[in-house]
Amino acid sequence: MIATIIVLLMFVLLAAGMPVGFTLIASGALGIYWIGGPSAMMGILASMPKDSASSYEFLAIPMFLLMAEFVLRSGVADDLFQAAAAWFGRVRGGLGIATALAGAGFGAICGSSTASAATLASTSLPAMLKYGYDKRMASGVVAISGTLAMLIPPSIAMVVYALLADVSVAKMLIAGVVPGILVTLTIALTVYVLAARNPEHAPLSQAFPLREKLALLRLILPMVLLMLVVTGAIYTGITTPTEASAVGAFAAGLLYLSRRHKDTSLAEIYAIIARATRTSCMLAIIILGAHVFTTFFALTQTTAMIIDWVGALNVNRWVIMVLLIVVILILGCFMDQMAILVLTVPVLAPLLTSMGFDLVWFGVVLIVTAEVGLVTPPLGLNCFVVSKYARIPTGDVFWGVLPHVWAHLIAIAIMLAFPAMVMWLPNHM
Repeated sequence: MIATIIVLLMFVLLAAGMPVGFTLIASGALGIYWIGGPSAMMGILASMPKDSASSYEFLAIPMFLLMAEFVLRSGVADDLFQAAAAWFGRVRGGLGIATALAGAGFGAICGSSTASAATLASTSLPAMLKYGYDKRMASGVVAISGTLAMLIPPSIAMVVYALLADVSVAKMLIAGVVPGILVTLTIALTVYVLAARNPEHAPLSQAFPLREKLALLRLILPMVLLMLVVTGAIYTGITTPTEASAVGAFAAGLLYLSRRHKDTSLAEIYAIIARATRTSCMLAIIILGAHVFTTFFALTQTTAMIIDWVGALNVNRWVIMVLLIVVILILGCFMDQMAILVLTVPVLAPLLTSMGFDLVWFGVVLIVTAEVGLVTPPLGLNCFVVSKYARIPTGDVFWGVLPHVWAHLIAIAIMLAFPAMVMWLPNHM
């Protein structure tokens, strides 16, 4: 009864517009006060902030965010798209395929879906519209390509999930590589099919001589090396994810300085560090709130009761998994993806462990499913970002992304059917 009231209060506060981190702290603290009184509440609130913030693995978040900020300001996104467009522009739907590849490459050094969508909207979208691409098709591929940043390492969502589910951060990050390739190919294939069905919606772009193609590859080589160094160091075990994030931030800083040395100022560097710090503090509060709320759930034994109830159901565990995916898809239509993680993972992690599912594999499936929420109405944050930057009606962006939503559901089904595909790289670390 107490848990039901507190959960309802939490949703009321979220609906009222309170930030998710403070919502979890307020509702969780009230629940603890209800059960254990003021001494229990104050004891947990006094110790848990230090315990959450002092986690060694948490340091990867501000470092990856700083890396992303340096990369965003260095202007490599233009080179990424230009290189992909030069090589694939003469393929049917080539600029859309180039956008998917640029989104994957940018996601591998950014980690923020909205930032990736905004960058692609200001770089690749104008080029597609210039060559006569249908605005729905062009905006749709930009919106969906931005979501790759949630999946391809270094992904902030992956790190947050690992901290909440208490699994290896390194395995979570590496587990995103193969599914990231799968989802990128899914986007590219969807663009190709759409362009083949309606060639007038995706005209061929100009041809580039081989010399120019190779020159563009040389421009993006430092960024590709940065991506490979960070991911490779984690995969081989040379560094921990936290150490790799620090190396990545330092290397991204050097890349930024080398490309912007003429107009770099202390004020701009300060602004970059400040943005990364503010986002890190926001995520720290969200993780703290999740821990407070999880403690309340543990005190009420709600998780144990849910596990017992599900265990008593006379259905196959895969039926339950499919139902969970459907629920997450529905939540994605109304909630922010980070909110979905912090609200569902503390409850689902012990439940899925009791059912014999691998939490690293489920984390990848959960994040890919949450990606769909970034492009589905009414929230669809990436669609609103693309609409704002490109000045295209939001309805057109949602229509343009619809074929990619169906394709993503097929990709999720593949990951459900073949868990070994997701776990192949982590198991060989």
